[in-house]
Amino acid sequence: MLSQLTPIILTYNEDLNINRTLQRLFWAKRIVVIDSYSIDETLAILQSYPQVEVFQRKFDTHANQWNYGLKQVTSEWVLSLDADYTLTDDLISEIKSIPKDSLINGYFVRFKYCVFGKPLRGTLLPPRQVLFRREKAVYIDDGHTQLLQVDGKSGMLFSYIYHDDRKPLSRWLWAQDRYMLIEAKKLLETPASELSFGDRIRRQKILAPFVIMFYCLILKGGIFDGWAGWYYAFQRTLAELMLSIRLIEQDKLQKSDC
Repeated sequence: MLSQLTPIILTYNEDLNINRTLQRLFWAKRIVVIDSYSIDETLAILQSYPQVEVFQRKFDTHANQWNYGLKQVTSEWVLSLDADYTLTDDLISEIKSIPKDSLINGYFVRFKYCVFGKPLRGTLLPPRQVLFRREKAVYIDDGHTQLLQVDGKSGMLFSYIYHDDRKPLSRWLWAQDRYMLIEAKKLLETPASELSFGDRIRRQKILAPFVIMFYCLILKGGIFDGWAGWYYAFQRTLAELMLSIRLIEQDKLQKSDC
């Protein structure tokens, strides 16, 4: 399987993360990176890996960026990765063992979230379909992120990917503010009947931050992860507070325009 597989990575100012991701792709003959014109040391790091081929494209949406990346791939299979993902040995071995004549066109992988390298017991991150046949897949936008649509059967792998984002808080706040602006627009414009139960709670503006704090610390066991668990809970609660503020802001602006 590994010989038929090309990893794709999206980057923008990822010099604090990208080395860890690339070091776990030692087996790849070719790695496609779609860079949104990074201005830090990301490009210099990428150039130090001979199997990396960089394509630069101005970012508009995640789906467009990923679909552009798929056009640069010639192999049958794709492994789509964020620049703060780290593959485990178990996952690499599991991918390697997938039979060439498999009838499955895409595989979901679960995540372990890390705080400065320390894995947490639980996470809000759902499994993501990161391994798939190129010709059977397309990305579509979904709020501030993207969804992958795969034609045919999908399966689940048992091993994990580590999500370990070590960018500074200032960069995280910048990204979250941008994401939550898009997410608020999606929640306000989508009929309530088409929203998930979780998104309906988020659209109410008040409950979601408290629910997230309880979920991270108690239901996901973050309270037993020490400082890392509290850090993650505070981080996710702050993100939900930012979303609530954006929802209130956009709701009031819409009403004032009427």
